[in-house]
Amino acid sequence: MNIRRTRIVTGLVLFIYLTTHLLNHSLGLISLDTMEAGRAWFLALWRNPLGTSIFYGSLLTHFSLALYAIYQRRHLRMPFWEALQLTLGLCIPLLLATHFVGTRMAYEWYGIEDMYAKTVLSLWRQNPINGLRQASLVLIAWTHGCIGLYFWLRLRPWYPRYAAALYALGLLLPVFALLGFVQAGREVDYLIARNPEWIEQLYQRTNVLRPGQGEDLVNLRDGIIYGFWACLGAVLVARAARHVCERPGRIQITYPDNRQVQVPRGFTVLEASRFARIPHASVCGGRGRCSTCRIRIIKGLESVPMPSPAELKVLARIGAPANVRLACQLRPTRDISIVPLLPADANASDGFVKPSYLAGQECDMAVLFADLRSFTTIAERKLPYDLVFILNRYAEIVGTAVERAGGMPNQFTGDGLMALFGVQTGPEQGCQSALAAAREILSSVAQLSEMLSEELEVALKVGIGIHTGPSVVGQMGYGMGTYLTAVGDTVNVASRLQELTKELDCALVISEQVATRAGIEMQRSPRHQVNVRNRREPLIVYAISDESRLLSASGSPNTRRKSSEVTS
Repeated sequence: MNIRRTRIVTGLVLFIYLTTHLLNHSLGLISLDTMEAGRAWFLALWRNPLGTSIFYGSLLTHFSLALYAIYQRRHLRMPFWEALQLTLGLCIPLLLATHFVGTRMAYEWYGIEDMYAKTVLSLWRQNPINGLRQASLVLIAWTHGCIGLYFWLRLRPWYPRYAAALYALGLLLPVFALLGFVQAGREVDYLIARNPEWIEQLYQRTNVLRPGQGEDLVNLRDGIIYGFWACLGAVLVARAARHVCERPGRIQITYPDNRQVQVPRGFTVLEASRFARIPHASVCGGRGRCSTCRIRIIKGLESVPMPSPAELKVLARIGAPANVRLACQLRPTRDISIVPLLPADANASDGFVKPSYLAGQECDMAVLFADLRSFTTIAERKLPYDLVFILNRYAEIVGTAVERAGGMPNQFTGDGLMALFGVQTGPEQGCQSALAAAREILSSVAQLSEMLSEELEVALKVGIGIHTGPSVVGQMGYGMGTYLTAVGDTVNVASRLQELTKELDCALVISEQVATRAGIEMQRSPRHQVNVRNRREPLIVYAISDESRLLSASGSPNTRRKSSEVTS
């Protein structure tokens, strides 16, 4: 089991322990006796040889891995949430020492029962300062665990669906636990007021420390605290010594725009970015899980160290080529030039496994262009909010038609639309789907025009062009403007066919290739031979006046064809 997985497993054990402990505290909202009944189940789970070994083994291992992570860092510049998690984690041993010694060790060494009644009496009435310290421990440990759980779970594709419920649980459980403790404290006050001898009777049932016994526990608590500071100090000294040893060897990392950063050997690329305050995506905090920090190596690939098995697994998951590496895992030994592949504000979904075509590939597909006719005339006579309303309704019905037919709405530019069909299903299915979308678009736009007829001086009409062929498809753009699109001759031809609807005075123009691949006959539709810019060969197209003609496209083969030539 590698370090990353060990950290996750031990963290989960500790989080489960804390969760069951808080659930036990929450039973105080019912009664003190209910808390005691829940404690019996809690002790059965954790205070046995196996449960004890798992819990304290996880505690020591998790703490050791935290120290190792601090040692591994070449500098301590990090995002706020990472710094908060680290700081809270380092506070836990200092606050936990007193509670651990006063409960578990007092029980193991002297047989003193840590019943809830006795614990509440101590923290609620006799030493409320310790009570506040214990409440702080609960909140700090829970917050630390929730941050770690969030860093882990947000990389799962299903996480957004359950995020709200998980947030609610994360907020309510410690609140219920603290309220349960308060209610138990009030019940203790009531029991003492009703029976002044209740405290003495409680001590007889649970046993108390004899003179001289408490000193051993205090020494143990102090030893734990001093040991913590000694371990932390040793790690910091080791980091300083390494820094001195690594100072002579430095490397240069070149970023886009020829920005250069010099760092000692041993820095990861992500650490170099943070050291130079260059924004760099890293959703998982540099733990090698999310892949959002990935970079492309432009120069120096032959000199970089081979990826570890854990890094290889992540790279294989996203189908990365050989010159793509994780910035949080790559520790270059010589000068390199790199390009981050994701924007600095990338989110967790950018690291999910995605279809291969998003990375860029050539495939046969159908491309549809749609555009509203005479929309400039309509826009000149409408108020801005009326114009926005019409455009939004148009985009809704067109986008819905495309998605319902199995296509991908690609670009909305004002009153225009580009959509892709058959990216994953092939050109034949793509052409059939594009024609189905065209039928619904024409019908829906006609219905929208009729609905708005009293407000429009000119009826809404749409022109559609469809062509099929090879195109390069992939996610293109920058930052928030990145989206799936296609480029190539097929796209240009489809756009030109949409423009031809104006010249041919029809609603839809499709190429002969679309009709052939869709398996429909176009004998009843006008046939044209057109010359398209940048194409040597003329293109055969069919002009369709409305959706009803498209539905009856498989007419008699003896129908006379109307031919003409249009040059663009």
